[in-house]
Amino acid sequence: MTTAPALELDHIRRTYGLVTAVDDVSLTVAKGEFLTLLGPSGSGKTSTLRLIGGFERPDSGEIRINGRRVDHLPPYARDTATIFQTGALFPHKTVAENVVYGLKMHKIDKAESEKRVKDALAMVRLTGFEQRYPAQLSGGQKQRVALARSMALRPAILLFDEPLSALDLSLRLQLRAEIKRLHDELGFSAIYVTHDQSEAMAMSSRVAVMNKGHIVQIDKPDIIFHEPKSEFVFTFIGESCCLPVTIRNGEVRDKSGEPVDLKLARPPAAGEWRLYVRPSRVVMGEAAAAAENRIAANVAFAEFLGDVYRYHFKSGALELFCDYGGPERFQPGDRCVVGWDSAHMSVFQ
Repeated sequence: MTTAPALELDHIRRTYGLVTAVDDVSLTVAKGEFLTLLGPSGSGKTSTLRLIGGFERPDSGEIRINGRRVDHLPPYARDTATIFQTGALFPHKTVAENVVYGLKMHKIDKAESEKRVKDALAMVRLTGFEQRYPAQLSGGQKQRVALARSMALRPAILLFDEPLSALDLSLRLQLRAEIKRLHDELGFSAIYVTHDQSEAMAMSSRVAVMNKGHIVQIDKPDIIFHEPKSEFVFTFIGESCCLPVTIRNGEVRDKSGEPVDLKLARPPAAGEWRLYVRPSRVVMGEAAAAAENRIAANVAFAEFLGDVYRYHFKSGALELFCDYGGPERFQPGDRCVVGWDSAHMSVFQ
C-alpha cells in the first residue's frame, strides 16, 4: 500500500484580474518534509500558501492533502494550521485559552485537550505561562504560543506565513532555531513562506524558489546555493560579485574594452557574458597568490560589518568585494591583489 504525500499541488493557477499570481504550479511535499517557498515580493509564494490553507480558491488545478482533494473546502475543513506573521492571538484570552481554542472548535474532548495544551506548551518551552495574557508576552513568546496552538491541532501540514519577519534579529534567530529543533524532533510536515534566504537555507528540507508566479527551481538548500539553474536563482540566493565581460576570439575584455586576464573553467562562446563569483570565494593580499584568477585592484571603500570588514575593489571597469575577518587592513585608494579560482565562477549570457 502506497502512502500518499502530505501535500500535492497539481497545476495550480490563481489570477487577480489581469495579474497572474500563481501560474501552473505543481509540487509534492513528502510526509515529514519542511519545504520553504522563497522569492521576492510578488513572486507568488504567499498566494500559494493561501491557496493551500483555503484562504483563496484556485482558478484551476487540484490541491490534495494526504491524498484527499481539498481545493473546494474552506480553511476549517482542511487538515492544516497556519502560523501568521503577527501570531493572531486573542488578546482577551490567556495563553492556555489561546492554545485550546482550536481544539474546542474541532470538538476534542476536555481531557485530551488539556493534555495537548500541556504538551504543546512544553514543546515551545512555555510551561508556566498558561495564565498569562498576550500583552504580558514578548514578541517571540507570542509567536511560540501561536506555534503551540497550531501544533496542538496535530494537522497534516503546518503552514508558516513569514512568522519571524516582525521580530528583531536576535529573537528571529532564537525562534528560527526553536522551529528547526521542533521539526527535527517531531518530524511534522510544513510549508514555510519567507523572503529571508538565511531562514530558508537553515530550516528547510527543500527550497522552492519562486519568481513571477512560477517555481523556477526546487531542491535541497545546498544544491540551490551551489548549483543554481538560472541567473535569477544565482543572483537572488546569497551575495555575488558580477563581472560583465565581452569575449572575442578567446580574449576576455571588460565593458570598457580593456583586456582582462581571466581563466574560465569552460570558456563560453563569443559574446557578452556576466561572470559571477561569491564574495566568500574571493581572497585578497597574500592569500590571492595561489588563486587561478588574480587582478590588481584599488580599494574603493570599506564597510565595517561587526565581525568582518567588507572591502570593495575596482579594477578598470570591474568591481567586486570580499570580507576580511582580521583588523582593519586597507584604506580607500590602497592597491591590492584579489583572486579566486575558476571553478568557483558561474557564467551567464
